[in-house]
Amino acid sequence: MESHADQPPRSDPGSKPVAEDNLQTLPLAEVEKKLGSSPDGLTEAEAQKRLAQYGPNEIAEKKTNEILKFLSYFWGPIPWMIEAAVILSAAARHWPDFAIILVLLLANAVVGFWEEHEAGNAIAALKATLAIKARVKRDGKWVDPAARELVPGDTIRLRLGDIVPADARLMDGDEISLDQSALTGESLPATRKSGDAVFSGSIVRRGEIDALVYATGGKTYFGKTAELVETAVTVSHFQKAVLKIGNYLIILALILVAVIIGLGVYRGEPILTLLQFALVLTVAAIPVAMPTVLSVTMAVGARLLAKKQAIVSKLVAIEELAGVDVLCADKTGTLTQNKLTLGEPFCLDATTADELVLSGALASQAANNDTIDLAVLGGLNDKQALKPYQITHFTPFDPVHKRTEATVKGADGKTFKVTKGAPQVILALAANAAAVKSAVDKAVDDFAARGFRALGVARADGDGEWRLLGVLPLFDPPRVDAKSTIATAAEMGVKIKMVTGDALAIAREMAKILGMGANILDANTLGDSKTEESAATAKSIEDADGFAQVFPEHKFHIVDVLQKHGHIVGMTGDGVNDAPALKKADCGFAVSGATDAARAAASIVLVAPGLSVIIDAIKESRKIFQRMNSYAIYRIAETLRVLLFMTLAIVIFNFYPLTAIMIVILALLNDGAILSIAYDNVSYRNQPETWDMRLVLGIATVLGLVGPIASFGLFYLGDRIFHLGHPQLQTMMYLMLSVAGHLTIFQTRTRGPWWSTRPAWILLAAVFGTQAVATLISVYGAWLVTPLGWKYTGIVWVYAFAWFLVTDPVKLLAYRILAPSKVASAPNDRPAPPLGIAASEPA
Repeated sequence: MESHADQPPRSDPGSKPVAEDNLQTLPLAEVEKKLGSSPDGLTEAEAQKRLAQYGPNEIAEKKTNEILKFLSYFWGPIPWMIEAAVILSAAARHWPDFAIILVLLLANAVVGFWEEHEAGNAIAALKATLAIKARVKRDGKWVDPAARELVPGDTIRLRLGDIVPADARLMDGDEISLDQSALTGESLPATRKSGDAVFSGSIVRRGEIDALVYATGGKTYFGKTAELVETAVTVSHFQKAVLKIGNYLIILALILVAVIIGLGVYRGEPILTLLQFALVLTVAAIPVAMPTVLSVTMAVGARLLAKKQAIVSKLVAIEELAGVDVLCADKTGTLTQNKLTLGEPFCLDATTADELVLSGALASQAANNDTIDLAVLGGLNDKQALKPYQITHFTPFDPVHKRTEATVKGADGKTFKVTKGAPQVILALAANAAAVKSAVDKAVDDFAARGFRALGVARADGDGEWRLLGVLPLFDPPRVDAKSTIATAAEMGVKIKMVTGDALAIAREMAKILGMGANILDANTLGDSKTEESAATAKSIEDADGFAQVFPEHKFHIVDVLQKHGHIVGMTGDGVNDAPALKKADCGFAVSGATDAARAAASIVLVAPGLSVIIDAIKESRKIFQRMNSYAIYRIAETLRVLLFMTLAIVIFNFYPLTAIMIVILALLNDGAILSIAYDNVSYRNQPETWDMRLVLGIATVLGLVGPIASFGLFYLGDRIFHLGHPQLQTMMYLMLSVAGHLTIFQTRTRGPWWSTRPAWILLAAVFGTQAVATLISVYGAWLVTPLGWKYTGIVWVYAFAWFLVTDPVKLLAYRILAPSKVASAPNDRPAPPLGIAASEPA
């Protein structure tokens, strides 16, 4: 089997190892001299001095100044409109309006900033709990500081199970075995001896030795790889959607304001009156709470995802996750268990499978915690089988002899020897090699074709000749839930592509086992991030079921190509080599046990192993997306309703239907209550969600056009039938817009009839609570409006509800026209249970 285990990990092609003065390759004595190390290690004072000079031993994360981040919430089309309203209020000396709108502006910024800040704290807390310690010699004593405090020149102790905390050169001592899967994706161990370089992120699987740190943080071998993270910048689809909605409303408002101002100048109205109207219309056009509602919806979703073992570090990742249609999954540890297991052995002559495994197990030693030894020992059917035997001498694996050997005393007192190792080495030892070579070679080739590593096992009785007993295949088994999770993902419209550093044969075999398809590409045939792929190669990347022999530049490139061809890409990973692709992906997942670099680059950090938690997260994110989509349609429809009604009333009847204070109250009550949509019951669909702005704007426009028709109907009744005075008529129109506005949310939250999904109790409470306030204000005036009385208030409620029942069939017709296929798929939706009801209970 082709393996990268005995090769040092590589960074960007053509680049040198990131270590000044080639400290990785100079003789160890020269390295010790250059770094000023001593047998007693560095002094604490010198260590602190170097820490200030070199910086912490961690991959630097690009952090935004908190003040600048807060100020960014005041920048953009929607904040600009709110700020314009504040300025117009001050110019017109409408100080109550000025104060209320300013509070809305500040509240929007504070809530949005605080929610994202809290999400950042969550990931920081997670990193703190997972931070590794290092065993370091300082002032002649061994201490255990955090690994981030290591500096070049430190003497560290690497022991069984330790994560290598920095790039270091091994000092005098026995060789050690390293698991470099976090760096290369290869699950098989690599052996390193005195003088060799070991790299940050590797795990010590066997042995114990001192090492001299020569590079930390961004200066490590993989520092250059980590720098790719900073070059990967993406703008979320959520941000694009909010900008489109804001721009749509701004353009509409500007057109209507221009019409009214032009008409006002023509009519000779005072400039101050026109300024007052511009203020009112601007406030009416502003989706004041939209950024806040969408941010709170995602923040609430982030807390729900945390309960499902997925920590969200970037809020927009929730919306991106809902639209993921391709998930590039790292094989080792995500699709597989990251531990070697025995396959079905190949036996020679009269040897049984149990005898072959027993002989291999006798040539293994559990105390070494060697991956291969543990795999062979784990293959014993009878765990007591080793008890009758006594190991009198054991020779561990070494890269020269490529085998282990044990001298064993049996229960009958007889002594024999067993050995296991590379098949060609064991064949060379065996006296029966000539007779069995062709059969063994065929078995090894068969195993290799299926992605298995082969181990030869031989036995010698007393001082007799070695006799080859057979071949043991080793493989990294898939996770128990991997196959079913991949099938579930396919049902949900998510294509999972395997991405691994392993050899092509291993990847194909694993893909076959998991039911992923066998179209696995060799990544060496692909370009890198600087290559513009041909149409044929790009198509092959889209169609591939996975990629083998992948290095960091390949992963980044694969994600880039898929994104350029319209896919929303998710990427899982745990190692430094995954960080660039995790950052580049629309939604990067750092899987359980990931390195600091991977967690810093990812949008979501998983604290439970496997793919199933990702599927749960996708389902939850699609529900969250539905809530945001419902609110967006509602907000646009309501803005259109108010804008068109007010503009037409002024143009046609020369009548201001609402006062400025009514507009502000409308915004406060309606947008304040609509925050509860973050907790609403919704359905997720078995297909990726994306912002279909044609559909969003189309449905919102239909509802926004029906609204003014209903409003003018009531306006006619109040003016011509009930003969209300203008102040009372304004109160009636205010209540109509308030009640009808909140009834609209029950239409926009479903694609079917308004009763098809039961609303959450918190949404119902918020709507009825705010409408109770609006009703009381209309009835009694409360110094804000002219009192309307209970009679006309009741008429408004009945009229609004009647129009609500008429409007819902219009909405269903609009969906059939604008999105016939999506409406057809609606019955397959799976409804979420009401808040507080278990998922297994009927909603």
